[in-house]
Amino acid sequence: MTLSGIVGALAVHGILLAGQDNRDFHRRFYSLGDIRLESGVVLPNARIAYATFGELNADRTNVVLLPSWYGSDHHGYDFLLRKGGALDPSKYFLIATEMFANGSSSSPSNTPPRFDGPRFPAIAIRDNVEAAFRLLTSELRIAHVRAIVGFSMGAQQAFQWAVSHPDFADRIVPYCGTAKTYPHGVVRLESAIGALTADAAFNNGNYRAPPTEGLNAWALHWTAWTRSQEWFRRELFKPGAKNVDDFMAQQSRFWLSRDANDLISQARTWQRHNIGDTPGFNGDVERALRSIKAPVLYMPCQTDLYFPIGDFQYEEQFIRDVRLVPIPSLLGHLAGGGANQADSDFINRELMQFLK
Repeated sequence: MTLSGIVGALAVHGILLAGQDNRDFHRRFYSLGDIRLESGVVLPNARIAYATFGELNADRTNVVLLPSWYGSDHHGYDFLLRKGGALDPSKYFLIATEMFANGSSSSPSNTPPRFDGPRFPAIAIRDNVEAAFRLLTSELRIAHVRAIVGFSMGAQQAFQWAVSHPDFADRIVPYCGTAKTYPHGVVRLESAIGALTADAAFNNGNYRAPPTEGLNAWALHWTAWTRSQEWFRRELFKPGAKNVDDFMAQQSRFWLSRDANDLISQARTWQRHNIGDTPGFNGDVERALRSIKAPVLYMPCQTDLYFPIGDFQYEEQFIRDVRLVPIPSLLGHLAGGGANQADSDFINRELMQFLK
């Protein structure tokens, strides 16, 4: 199977194995040097992984930024990158950036001592945005983009770009992700982390072999939450799985390939996110949302358990120029990840109309 075929197969299960395709000719690395993180810690020899698709036009006005989502890499938006589609590489210069702790950009799993494994510093969404800002402005010489399109944690980054760099993008498209992680999301993520770290083999992050029991528990948590209750009631995991036990086993196999410290690091980044914590807003997410200048296409999934539609409706009222367009899907959070053709077509149509 080709690399794109493998990635497509994994996307059906909501998992993209970042860091597993280092021979991918698209991927590049930009050295950030020693960077001071929002926490105050200086991370030495930091790097950000990225890929580009398409060609930059002469007046540099066709750039679309695609920040990665939880656990994904630069292939996370492949389902939207097609000729005649909303993100047509023959029309746009597409830049896919990869978040810290995904296994390719600087991560617990690839950083040498003294910041290896559980000693890897706390990373904020703002740290990811500022790293990508340096990549675009210093390395790629891009001062403005047509749009920023982000799914899940990519949506968090899209919002952060709109607040930290309000004139950088003409439009933003956050979908299946909000401007702040609200308390229920914090608790959900903490329960997943607790399930993983309860494995004695985890050893406070100093494991010599993968903590497989913890990773299996983690997999079950994510399997339940990524899809809606009705999706399970209708047994829509068939025919790819014979029954729910077979489906759970499939999910566990995918998660077992991931590094536990990487998973936890990105989950902590997700937990802490609040655009209201941007300097100058004193934690006030409503005021930060009011500061957004760019038009926003805001797409929740109607059945998302990670980012429930009520959170979108709450945030919508503070954004000056916004269209709230729910994705009509039973797939829950994974409706935004390219796992279902009907959902992908819906996103593509709305995105194409918005970018006209």
